[in-house]
Amino acid sequence: MSLTNSAARGSTAGTLRVLGGPDAPALLRLCERDPVANLFVSARLLGLVARPGTDLGGQVWGWFEDGELVSACWAGANLVPVEATPAALDAFAAQARAEGRRCSSLVGPAEPVLALWQRLEPHWRGVREVRAHQPLMVCDTEPSVRPDPAVRRATLRELDLVVPACVAMFTEEIGYAPAPPDGGGAYRARIAELVSTGRSFVRVDPGPAGPEVVFKAELGAVSPKVVQVQGVWVPPHRRGQGLSEPGMAAVVEAARADGVQHVSLYVNDYNARALAAYRRVGFREVGAFATVLF
Repeated sequence: MSLTNSAARGSTAGTLRVLGGPDAPALLRLCERDPVANLFVSARLLGLVARPGTDLGGQVWGWFEDGELVSACWAGANLVPVEATPAALDAFAAQARAEGRRCSSLVGPAEPVLALWQRLEPHWRGVREVRAHQPLMVCDTEPSVRPDPAVRRATLRELDLVVPACVAMFTEEIGYAPAPPDGGGAYRARIAELVSTGRSFVRVDPGPAGPEVVFKAELGAVSPKVVQVQGVWVPPHRRGQGLSEPGMAAVVEAARADGVQHVSLYVNDYNARALAAYRRVGFREVGAFATVLF
C-alpha cells in the first residue's frame, strides 16, 4: 500500500502515527543515521520515489517527540524498527498487539529487534526460531579474491533456472518453501522483478540434466550508496569447490562498478564457513542483526 496518514496514538512521551507522503524526507533523514542498518526501509522509500504509485507492501509507523520524527517501524511482512528508542518500542509493541500479528518475522538491528520481541513475546505465539546474533558485514573496498568471470546478471530467459534455485535456498534457510514447487505466484513475480532490474546474479554451468545454477545471489535492497546482498547459495553437490568466494567477489565488483560504496549482508553467527568466506572476500563486521521467525 502507499503511505497514508492515520489518526495519531498519543502518550505523555510522544505520538505514534502512520507516516504519509509528506513525511518521506524526514524518514529518509532518520534512515541516514545508519544507512547500512536501515537500508531495508530507505530502499523501499527510494523505490516509491522512483516509481510513484508502487505498492509498498506495508506501512511505516512513526514516533514523534516534540513534533520531530525520532523513530520508525516498518510494518508489513516483516516488522523492522528504525532508530527505535525505548519509548518508541513501547508504542510500536502496543500498536502491533492492537493490530494482531500480521508479519512473518521481526528483523533488523539486534538490540531494538530483541527489545521489541521482549515486549511482544507474552502476547504472540507460534514463534519458530529466534536468531539473536547475525553479524552485519560490509565490504567497501575492492574484493580481496579474484572475481569469478562466469558470475553475471541473470536474464529473464533464465527465470525457469533461477526460480528453483531461489526456492531451494529459501527452503534451506527458513525451513519451509516460499511457494509451490514450480515457484508460481507472487514469489516468482518477485524473482522476475529482481532479474529484470539487474539485481540477480548467477553462474550457470552444464549439468547432467542440462544447464543449472551453481551460484546465485541477489541485491535484496538497493540505494545509491548501499546495497544488501541476500540469497547467497551454492547447490549442495557443488559445495566445497571454491564457487562462493569468487562468486561473492564478482557481486561486490559489479555493485562497486555501479557506484555503490558499501556492499552489505548479514549472516547467521553459527554459519562459520560463510563468515570465513565473506571475510576472505573483504567483508568486515560492523554490527549485528537479529531475526525472529514465525
